[in-house]
Amino acid sequence: MIDKHYFPEGMLIKTAANREQMSSIFALEEARSNKKILEARVDLCTSGFELSLDLGVCRGIIPREEVAWSEDGSLPRDIAVITRVGKAVSFMVDSITRDDNGETVAYLSRRRAQEECVKNYLNKLEVGDVIDAKVTHFEPFGAFCDIGCGVVSLLSIDSISVSRISHPNDRFSVGQMIKAVVKSREEPLDVRGNISNGRIALSHKELLGTWEQNASKFKIGQTVAGVVRSIENYGIFVELAPNLAGLAEWKSGVEVGQIASVYIKNIIPQKMKVKLVIVDSYTSDRPLIKNDYYITSGNVSDWVY
Repeated sequence: MIDKHYFPEGMLIKTAANREQMSSIFALEEARSNKKILEARVDLCTSGFELSLDLGVCRGIIPREEVAWSEDGSLPRDIAVITRVGKAVSFMVDSITRDDNGETVAYLSRRRAQEECVKNYLNKLEVGDVIDAKVTHFEPFGAFCDIGCGVVSLLSIDSISVSRISHPNDRFSVGQMIKAVVKSREEPLDVRGNISNGRIALSHKELLGTWEQNASKFKIGQTVAGVVRSIENYGIFVELAPNLAGLAEWKSGVEVGQIASVYIKNIIPQKMKVKLVIVDSYTSDRPLIKNDYYITSGNVSDWVY
């Protein structure tokens, strides 16, 4: 059975259980003894690249070598350490002691939390499993997502939705919680630190519904709003939903990224086509089109759009 007690960083920090485990030194010691994974926000990175956290009852320190594991056992890069400042991080308590000034200090390890996550959760995932993920950053080729305790996986741009987008930020925002599907994985993940030998790749479009499910939300004769995704010589593709785009007749003055009001001229299920006419288009700061999930749990196999 998969242990689902491992979450993307930031999901535990406001929970009652997390607060309770840091309500006293005794509770913190109990968390250490029981190997509990906790979360707190990093408020400082020292010149020696140690992370400092306010645990409420005492100061927490994550030594540089405990910030994250690496493939070859080397120390994490400077940028990998300093970019943790201001963010919630997962950790396990290594020890509780007193410093030279007599102040209580807890030494913490994010690396151990990640190893536990790999061993008890990520190693047990199968292709098709639906999981929680948190978008951490973008590259033109995809979105990187935290799939547990800061372990990051790639969601490639072509797997985000059926409707084509020019950049992952057309669909997501940094920090957004999403659902994702395990697209592929290498076996096994190395719990001693060799993440590259157990990469998990993600997908997303399988959760957003089939053509039929998406098309059923629209009717011939309606005028609806969509997003202009691409302009071709033969027409303009307008996204009506993340997994549904229609082809509109060519119209001058229309630009990619604009909001378009479109008249639904025809819906042809046999050809999986929606024919549109652009009524108007305009530039807007309208929020991202919502990801309507048709599947939120379980395992997705043999998905056919």
